[in-house]
Amino acid sequence: MEIELWKVALLFAAGIASGWINVLAGGGSILSVPIMVFMGLPGPVANGTNRIGIIAQNIASVTTFFRKGFSDFKLSASLAACASVGAFFGANVGVKLDGVWFERTLALIMLGILIIMMTGAGQKPADQNGKARNLVLGHVLFIGAGFWGGFIQIGVGLIQIPILNRVMGLDLVRCNMHKVFIALVFSLVSLAVFAANVEIAWTFGFALAAGHFIGGWLGASSAVAKGEALIKKVFYLALVAMAVKLLFF
Repeated sequence: MEIELWKVALLFAAGIASGWINVLAGGGSILSVPIMVFMGLPGPVANGTNRIGIIAQNIASVTTFFRKGFSDFKLSASLAACASVGAFFGANVGVKLDGVWFERTLALIMLGILIIMMTGAGQKPADQNGKARNLVLGHVLFIGAGFWGGFIQIGVGLIQIPILNRVMGLDLVRCNMHKVFIALVFSLVSLAVFAANVEIAWTFGFALAAGHFIGGWLGASSAVAKGEALIKKVFYLALVAMAVKLLFF
């Protein structure tokens, strides 16, 4: 694959946008992965290379949340361990990814999540002090979320947030605090699986990572400063945009 300056610059810019969207909601990879496919990378290679940017983004995000006083590493780590188990198996499926049915399935899942979130079905008041409930169920569900993250990555944040918010009762700022730590850990696992099975485009990955790092910092800062109102808006927009793209394009 020929490395041209415009490709590197485009991936850097896409990384900033993707990182910001990923931290506030999820689905940012729907920008970066198709761009790499457009540049000529095979699907599994683009899927694996994208993980480099995700890791950089979440390093920046976890650091920013911590510096602003938001952290619960004990819960984050236990959820990340469960997600990593799922990510290992998901990534082993993802290296062989082909076809469009996974996109249609994801679109239906996204629309279902959107309806649940907007209608308030099953909603209980979130604990503003960060105390989680339904710990066992939450950990079990994160095995499934990790599988999807290892499999395709796209939209995994849109799956994590409802688990943390609806099932475990955390406010959306703390949801994002945990989400970025969990994604950081299971993305390391999935990248290792992809690197062992496909040829990662490291130069493109590092260009994407530079943008993702900036986007992750901006996203975490926005989440803390603007709170739930901004997160909900970005979350809903990301869900709709992703579902429309997967179903019709």
